[in-house]
Amino acid sequence: MQNDAQKIPARLVYLDWIRVAAFFVLILYHVGMFYVTWDWHVKSDHAGHALEPAMMLVNPWRLTLLFLVSGAATRFMADKMPAGALAGRRTIRLLIPLVFAMAVIVPPQSYYEVVEKIGYSGTYLAFWARYLAGDPGFCDADGCLSLPTWNHLWFVVYLLAYTLLLSLALAVARGPLLQLGAFLSRNLRGPGLLVWPILFLAGARLGLFPYFEVNHAFVGDWYNHAVSFAAFLFGFLVMKDGNIAAECIRLRHIALGLFLAAFALYASYVWAYRADDAVPPEALRIVMRVVYAVDQWAAIVAVLGYGARHLTRDTPLLRTLTEAVFPFYIAHQTIIVVAGHQLKALHLPALAEGALLVSITIAGCWLTYEIARRSGPLRPLLGLAWRKRSRPAPSALDRMPAAD
Repeated sequence: MQNDAQKIPARLVYLDWIRVAAFFVLILYHVGMFYVTWDWHVKSDHAGHALEPAMMLVNPWRLTLLFLVSGAATRFMADKMPAGALAGRRTIRLLIPLVFAMAVIVPPQSYYEVVEKIGYSGTYLAFWARYLAGDPGFCDADGCLSLPTWNHLWFVVYLLAYTLLLSLALAVARGPLLQLGAFLSRNLRGPGLLVWPILFLAGARLGLFPYFEVNHAFVGDWYNHAVSFAAFLFGFLVMKDGNIAAECIRLRHIALGLFLAAFALYASYVWAYRADDAVPPEALRIVMRVVYAVDQWAAIVAVLGYGARHLTRDTPLLRTLTEAVFPFYIAHQTIIVVAGHQLKALHLPALAEGALLVSITIAGCWLTYEIARRSGPLRPLLGLAWRKRSRPAPSALDRMPAAD
């Protein structure tokens, strides 16, 4: 086992690979949202329950993992610059594409949503003007659409807020904060690396989730903040220390087993009570919230462990994908929504429609990246550096980590 720990690279290339892989999972997940019964912007005529177990395989942990990787990225930057510079750099890098995307990239998602859900018949330009004006008049039985919106870009909003809070903490108490990280690195060893985070996540699931369901609106999203900010801080405080990665390597098989067992239990529970009128007993609901926490953290430890053990090769492809992933993230959901809505008119079989939608999404994301990297003015608007660099693209740990 000691040899495994020694193979952890100083640059943490495995987190680059995890980040890139997580984004491609994200593409498939959001394509899946077009086909499941859960509420989303638009829906396929083939929507049903069939894909829901596969969606639940990644749903509990994918975003928590990405916040953790984001925290690690922030640590690498924070170690190179003062807290004020960190806050300024991340504000510029995240706020510019966020504002641009909310004004230009996201509106087609809301347009096709009102077309499908309330039968809006106006032109896109007419809708766009109402969108930018914050028109509150797009309503159905479930409420009114809040415009303008960030939709999938909520992750950028939360990441920016967490980074600014962390920058403030670094400015006033950098030493104690880093000492806390050293303390955690020393004490999160063996079973404790699994047990203590699971207890925290279970406590949040039991104490906050019943009262604050995830809304991605920032305000009132207290359960989501508790989990996401904690993961962000965990990544910042300890992931640069190779000891944690070494522990993940040692625990990876156990973590995988726990994850699969918890997933089987939780997926069976959700499947059994999938009908709208099915109400589980309260005692079972409480048990499943703990099972959800086990699923959530065990999956993350397994991903980190197998990644640190096997994903250690840096390649030109990885460096390209590292740069491309933020433009991909900005564009992908709009491409899925627009393409999915248009594909319905072809009345294709489900498998053909799904395969075509995935292909269009990947091609559209790649085209977005190629246009952005070749255009000076578009680079910062789509998440790339202000100008091209002669040196290879830096690690994903120095860039915005993509997510939902």
